[in-house]
Amino acid sequence: MIYLLIILILILALIAASCIKIVPQAYAYVVERLGAYHDTWQVGLHFKIPVLYRIARKVNLKEQVVDFPPQPVITKDNVTMQIDSIVFFQITDPKLYTYGVEAPIMAIENLTATTLRNIIGDLELDETLTSRETINARMRTALDVATDPWGIRVTRVELKNITPPAAIREAMEKQMKAERERREAIIQAEGSKKSAVLVAEGKKEAQILQAEADKRATILAAEAQKEKMIQESEGRAEAIRQVQQANADGIRMIREAGADQSVLTIKSLEAFEKAADGKATKIIIPSDLQGIAGLAASIKEIAAKDPE
Repeated sequence: MIYLLIILILILALIAASCIKIVPQAYAYVVERLGAYHDTWQVGLHFKIPVLYRIARKVNLKEQVVDFPPQPVITKDNVTMQIDSIVFFQITDPKLYTYGVEAPIMAIENLTATTLRNIIGDLELDETLTSRETINARMRTALDVATDPWGIRVTRVELKNITPPAAIREAMEKQMKAERERREAIIQAEGSKKSAVLVAEGKKEAQILQAEADKRATILAAEAQKEKMIQESEGRAEAIRQVQQANADGIRMIREAGADQSVLTIKSLEAFEKAADGKATKIIIPSDLQGIAGLAASIKEIAAKDPE
């Protein structure tokens, strides 16, 4: 009896322990009572009655990501390509997620494939390759509306790879190569143009600088010549002034010395000698050498009659 009692106590303890449930963070438990929905347990400690209550599903409330395999799609211009997509979603209503659809992930995958075909069918190849953001936004909106009755919120959709046929890829590579060659030719032409413009501007600047240098040199040469002429004129004027000063000083010294008539006569003869200096053919010697005015008149007459 003691052993049976111990066994019974252990069984009751196990049953009681199984009735205690702890819901972890970011999870929710959907509970049924006699096969019908009863409640949704959130995070914390909960108790359930054996046999009457059953946990139907443990729902993960964290954001989840599903990578779907490539799907064949046809563009508006009849180009078949392979596109694989990634869908980010989060469960917002555990009850709808449990009872709304049988296989939620499979349902999202099929819905993604059909939505992608509808969107790509309205676009041409070039638009498909350059409109990833537009396609992602349209797919997210369509999937979010479609999955709302299932208690699922689609947060983001991304096109992972877009793979055109081999012939299309080869044509695109040739087009890209031709475009790069065209850009290279344009860049080279623009470089040659800029180089020619810079060379011409350099020559123009050099000519302008040379003309300014020549003009400056001419101005400096003229100023130097003018300065030289001024200095020569000043030199001649100074020489004449000094000669006149010397003559004045000589006359003043003669006066101060009190020269008599004989000295004046000798000076007159010396002056007459310099006036004649062998160039005149006719020489008139006045009888009165003391008359300087008469001597000067005679010399003037000789010069007037015989300029040689």
